[in-house]
Amino acid sequence: MGLLEKQDKIFLQEEFNKLANEVKINLFMSENDCIYCKDTKMILEEIAEISDKIKLSVFDMDKNKDIANKFKVERTPATILEGEKNNLVFYGIPAGYEFSSLIEDIIDLGNNDFDISEELKKFAETLDKDMNIKIFVTTSCPHCPKAVRTAHKLAMIAPNVRAEMIEAQEFPDLSSRYNVSAVPRVVINENTYFEGALPDRQYIEKIKEAI
Repeated sequence: MGLLEKQDKIFLQEEFNKLANEVKINLFMSENDCIYCKDTKMILEEIAEISDKIKLSVFDMDKNKDIANKFKVERTPATILEGEKNNLVFYGIPAGYEFSSLIEDIIDLGNNDFDISEELKKFAETLDKDMNIKIFVTTSCPHCPKAVRTAHKLAMIAPNVRAEMIEAQEFPDLSSRYNVSAVPRVVINENTYFEGALPDRQYIEKIKEAI
């Protein structure tokens, strides 16, 4: 039995039929200590079955360390949408509210038409230094997708930005390290923290603090 409802598949088929370009998805799994790897694989396989424009590759992180290193994978399950810098990352199962983040990323990449405000686009084009943005979420958080999508949109425009969604409950060690007590919690370059799905202008100001 699949994880996606029939009406979800119909909607996705309509959206994916509009894709102009192929979208490559890479999933990194592990046989050890990865509770959600199988469910993540099932979700991505069902998505890939809907359209031949979506290509899914699945790797065992331990058996494909060279590929994992290329994509800078540090934990599993890791879903990475392939692009110029392979910088759109989902650590943890992209389910619940975060399913929409994944689908919207796929649509943006497939159409090479990013749903981004002019203010955020102009700012992203000025970013010339490497930057890491971690967005801690839970799949039941309705406000988290906006925080994830803002970071991922930045990464789509600025290839030196790596934006990583992290499912806080799946990775309690990271949640503890970054003092996650509420979500979304955003960590920029390890030195700037904030909580909430901020409007673009405030998000930009926080990034400026980090750099």
